[in-house]
Amino acid sequence: MPSARSTSWILAAVAAICLAVAATLLLTPSGSPSPADFGSVPTAARPGTEVRDPPSQDAGRKVEPGEAAPSRVRIPRVGLEAEVVSVGLGANGDVAVPGDPAQVGWYRRGPAPGDRTGSAVLAGHVDSETDRLGALAALYDVRAGDPVTVERKRGKPLRYQVVARQLVPRDRLPEHLFRADGPPVLTLITCAPPYDREQGGYQNNLVVSARPVR
Repeated sequence: MPSARSTSWILAAVAAICLAVAATLLLTPSGSPSPADFGSVPTAARPGTEVRDPPSQDAGRKVEPGEAAPSRVRIPRVGLEAEVVSVGLGANGDVAVPGDPAQVGWYRRGPAPGDRTGSAVLAGHVDSETDRLGALAALYDVRAGDPVTVERKRGKPLRYQVVARQLVPRDRLPEHLFRADGPPVLTLITCAPPYDREQGGYQNNLVVSARPVR
């Protein structure tokens, strides 16, 4: 599990996702100024609490990295279908979010989709300099219960169900979003209004959490 120091570094790096250079998302895709929160975000188990294996297609085993690498994410009801590429940290210490807004980045230094424990993070831009909406702009319209599919380079696709969505100030992302322990969860992160050019771009993150299903 990352140390407190390294976790803080990760949080600061992911906050840079919202240092966008465009302000195309003045309203969300659904037409409201900001999406409403719902649900409860899965967090790490309390001390002394047994962590159960996830009800996934991998029968609770730890997936090998090459097999676990995600290749595509889908949320059909909101029209989200995007290629997933592996990302780490760039030279400046920021998460290397894909430059193409149509792509989503899997943070490979954390858990992978299908791992027995922890939060597998997928992050991407909400828009671009050319006024093009990013793939994760669709997260503004998700509902509790929406099915999510993550395809991998090898192995069976993984199925999840949306359980929560929350709007978080970009500099206050909770540490549990990047945890390596506790129940497995898929965490999708993108930017959210308001947009303030003088303050460096979007001021919030939109975080969607999904649990694995059988």
